Amino acid sequence: MQENNLSSPKVLTADIGGSHITAGICDLATRTILTESIIRMDVFSKGSANYILSSWRDAFLQILKRAPGMLISGLSVAMPGPFDYENGISQIKGFNKYEALYGMDIRKCLAGYLNLEPNYIRFRNDAESTIAGEVLMGAGRGSQRVLGVTLGTGFGSAYSENGATNNTNLGASPFKDSIADDYLSTRWFLKRYSELTGVSLNGGVRELSELASRSPIAQIIFKEFAVNMSDILSAPVKQLNPQVLIICGNIAKASEYFLPYLGQRFGSIPIKLGLLDENAPLVGAAALFDSNLEHA
Repeated sequence: MQENNLSSPKVLTADIGGSHITAGICDLATRTILTESIIRMDVFSKGSANYILSSWRDAFLQILKRAPGMLISGLSVAMPGPFDYENGISQIKGFNKYEALYGMDIRKCLAGYLNLEPNYIRFRNDAESTIAGEVLMGAGRGSQRVLGVTLGTGFGSAYSENGATNNTNLGASPFKDSIADDYLSTRWFLKRYSELTGVSLNGGVRELSELASRSPIAQIIFKEFAVNMSDILSAPVKQLNPQVLIICGNIAKASEYFLPYLGQRFGSIPIKLGLLDENAPLVGAAALFDSNLEHA
């Protein structure tokens, strides 16, 4: 691996998804991802620990080969929970992904794979990373109080005040007969459509959004989703009084079908879609190495 130096403005950064890894090099001087460094690789999250970690290593090494001799401050990783972010220990169990990593010291493994000192590797919650990235360089830039959510295979959330962004874990909040995550995720759309039509969707929310222009049932489902989201967020919005609500994640791509209803319920708060797409968590995770930020 390239030589590392904590004074370098360059950080190797990654976002671990349920079925892929996106990684690149962040220039902390501009807080942007070097376009030519970005790589996205599919990863079978139900594979063995060796397979998963080797896949991540291969992605990192491919990036570094593109920038020979570049000094980097270290490696930052936006990681889904549950995870011991301070110590780098995976606690993911019962989520049908990355089960093989449970209990493993991921920092130590990656340090060994990449010949990197462990203290040069840092972890951050993926939703927190995404919202931190949007606050630094995206839709939340310039706002002092930002509530953000990520909508995809799961429901993530974070709150930023005066630049300090922290995971709020609203997905674990009790809601109806379960928790919020079960109602604000892709699997809820699939389950609800099947309940109402008896038909299974293979294309997820994207397929449902394609149906929405001509399917009253699809439109109803998106409206229900908006109602669920507003019910779940009403208490945090009242408590935190954010200046803006930011929505990120793959489900946000279908926002035209649920955002109008959400806007009606939160009329006094601007709702913005994330601007950085997959770069948001990369920037937010890399901010852990930004010495110019007291908090990120």
